[in-house]
Amino acid sequence: MQKETNGAKAPRHFTFKEKIAALGPGFLICGSFIGPGTVTSSTRAGAGYGYDLLWCIVFSVIAVIVTQGMAARLGVVTQKDLAETLQIAFDDRPLLRKFLVGLVAVAIAVGGFAYMGGDLTGTALGVSALTGVSTHIIAPIWGLCIMVLLSFAGDALKYLEKLLAVCVVVMCIVFLITMIVVQPNLGELFGGLVPHIPEGSLMTCLALIGTTVVPYNMFLHAASAKRTWHSAEELPLVAFGTNIPMIIGGIVTGAILITSAAVMQGMTVKNAMDMAVQLQPTLGDFAQPFMAVGLVAAGISSAVCTPMGVSYVLAGLWGWKTDRSDKRFVITNAAVLVTGIVISAFGFNPIALIMTAQAVNGIVLPVVVGVTVYLTCSKKIMGEFTNSTLQTALGWIIFLISLYLGLSSVISLF
Repeated sequence: MQKETNGAKAPRHFTFKEKIAALGPGFLICGSFIGPGTVTSSTRAGAGYGYDLLWCIVFSVIAVIVTQGMAARLGVVTQKDLAETLQIAFDDRPLLRKFLVGLVAVAIAVGGFAYMGGDLTGTALGVSALTGVSTHIIAPIWGLCIMVLLSFAGDALKYLEKLLAVCVVVMCIVFLITMIVVQPNLGELFGGLVPHIPEGSLMTCLALIGTTVVPYNMFLHAASAKRTWHSAEELPLVAFGTNIPMIIGGIVTGAILITSAAVMQGMTVKNAMDMAVQLQPTLGDFAQPFMAVGLVAAGISSAVCTPMGVSYVLAGLWGWKTDRSDKRFVITNAAVLVTGIVISAFGFNPIALIMTAQAVNGIVLPVVVGVTVYLTCSKKIMGEFTNSTLQTALGWIIFLISLYLGLSSVISLF
């Protein structure tokens, strides 16, 4: 029984074992965004602009902690996912509800289609480095393999995901070690924490943000949180389980940029072999095969998550079942994969395609951030567990910055 103080329950204290277990949903999200897009965009940012865009990663870490924290809290308090809550929040304003549901659906679908093309191409980059076969041949073939895996693999897919997760963790550790080995210039590094956008770097800024703060991940996190926790008294545990993985993911992303800035500044990055240069101080001749295997592992993990993520969001928005009994759910999975296959088969420059996919995510990000902040500010939805003043302020600042960068990139195209 909980001890009481003046009639109120004392705050619950959680064991170390409970805290470790709470990291699961957060690391699921972390594993989703540390894919080929993260490695590619961070490497390109460091090679092209040195440490100048390090502030983008700091902003992304703050943004992902705030937004994923809001999504997870909403899932626990309401015991509904973000898509279901969006429907309920505007049940008395049907026209506005239809508009917002449509806007979110389009944003998630467009971002997911682009991300899928980037995931397949990222995997193909690794395989191409090992085999010499062109990425626009490997990527579509791998897309078909993913479709088969999602359709028939069952439990085997879970074991494959665990194996790939270990590979990605090893790659992250190697980047962290290399960051220390290369001894970056600390003066230039701290200078990169001052927000500014060097000439020609706007799309790279968006790519760095879009590869970390992934719109559909907020929906996935809310759904995962409601399955994991069922009581508001567990919210401190939810916050712990969100913050630690997001910080670790941000540190890894920063390590990739810092390493490439120290080793590759001024280089043009065209393929996986170019990206492997930054790991040579640690791995020497093994850098290229290691980078290739790491990209394959990261690409497969992300490619499996992306179609499922888009399908779960659309299912929540439109009331579908989230299993194979609902053909709409199955067709959406297939549509995301087929679109990714088509995009990756066109023979675009693979690095440019991955960067563009991350930038598209950055453009659609403000829609999902705005919806998440609004819902978690609503007493109708959250009761006494609405955002604090600080959380609300940070949420709207993140929305405005992402909106500014997104609009600026669209305007720059014209």
